[in-house]
Amino acid sequence: MGSLHRLAVLCGFTVLLATSVQAEDWKVAKNEDGIKVSLSEVAGSDYKAYQGITLMKTTMAKLRALQEDVAGACAWIHECKMQKLLKHEGDQSWTYSQFNTPWPVTPRDSVMHITTVEGADGSLTRKLEGVPKYLPEEKGFVRVTKVDGFWKFVPKGDQVEVTYQVHTEPGGSVPSMVANKFVVDAPFNTLKALKALAEK
Repeated sequence: MGSLHRLAVLCGFTVLLATSVQAEDWKVAKNEDGIKVSLSEVAGSDYKAYQGITLMKTTMAKLRALQEDVAGACAWIHECKMQKLLKHEGDQSWTYSQFNTPWPVTPRDSVMHITTVEGADGSLTRKLEGVPKYLPEEKGFVRVTKVDGFWKFVPKGDQVEVTYQVHTEPGGSVPSMVANKFVVDAPFNTLKALKALAEK
């Protein structure tokens, strides 16, 4: 990739990150086991954005390997039932996931476009974008209509600071009690399970 092209991609990506998840006022909802979860209102949405941050005593290489094992990642992603890689092309990939939901909410599925960008500081960002029309809808599932967020890994000595930030529109109707529990449990449980594997 030419340096000009790379620069254009990085500039475009910075704009993407700046416009992703229009959440401003983060309020801490949970701070346990070294994992801080914050929530923010998102204009025009009934659902809050969530952000989980933690430090992991691991390497960037190990975290990247855990992230790129799409099927295996289902073991540490909150309420993931099944996940598969649809397509991989350079620094981009497309994945399909199915999620368990509490009764009486219909199970959800999502199709995501993931773009990976390496920073000059050794950091790694994985931009998450829902592409619900990429695959036909599956019977028995409600397609998540919007996913907008990112994973960010920043080396800090012998540790890595991990940020997981997402806003979703789950499609269909989801009782507010279920939605409010999910936005805290999803980042907390996902980061806790990833940390356990990454620090092994």
